[in-house]
Amino acid sequence: MKNLHKSGGKILLLFVVPALMGVVGCGKKSEPGKPKELVLLCGSSFVLPAEQLCREFTAETGIATVSTVAGSEDFLPLVKAGKKGDILITHDPYLDETRKAGALSDSVEVGFVAPVLAVQKGNPKGTKKIEDLAGEGLKVGLTDPQYSTCGEMVFALLEKKGIKEAVLKNVENRLTKGHSTLGTWLKTQTVDAVIMWNGVAHTFRDDLEVVQTPYEYDTEVRVHIIGLSYTKQPDALNQFIGFARERGPAIFAEHGYVK
Repeated sequence: MKNLHKSGGKILLLFVVPALMGVVGCGKKSEPGKPKELVLLCGSSFVLPAEQLCREFTAETGIATVSTVAGSEDFLPLVKAGKKGDILITHDPYLDETRKAGALSDSVEVGFVAPVLAVQKGNPKGTKKIEDLAGEGLKVGLTDPQYSTCGEMVFALLEKKGIKEAVLKNVENRLTKGHSTLGTWLKTQTVDAVIMWNGVAHTFRDDLEVVQTPYEYDTEVRVHIIGLSYTKQPDALNQFIGFARERGPAIFAEHGYVK
């Protein structure tokens, strides 16, 4: 349910959960007597705004952060076990799952993720609406609903419109777990059209076009920054949550996470 760019500060590449996660450090090492770095569990769709938020937080407070990046579903077992991280950056329904696990300390809503229809630059196939994804010969990419909240939403909408089978015929084997893969496929002209998260489409904005369509999905999906109750650094965590409450919505809006 459901890119790693260097943006300043240290960058570490570790395999904290085998074959799933990279680690991005943001800011300087903590000085003696100051809190150790905060560990962020960052959903893979939110790397760029998270990097900016961390960079600004460290500049203001001197508290360093390190971010482990993976799919939100990969973090849930770690959160339930209380084994990893101080902060979780994710989307619905993982706030509720964190609360059910007794791991919620505090949270901030910072934006929305929404499926958007995206096509190659110039829209050479003339795609104007979701129904066009069923057109003969169109190459389509989607996220797999087994792993992706967006995929679940899209499949439900295609089913409701009665075009699911026709669209899946055009998808062939192009179901993927990661939204960045969809962006890369459009950039390399591997596909003609995709449905992907708005924020990831914004990241690839130089290489694709978003087709404006009505919002026809049954749910809205919010982005949350969650403080984890098992943290060993509650004071530093509270500072981060307070900073996220002040700056998070503007940063996430800047990166395209808006309705």
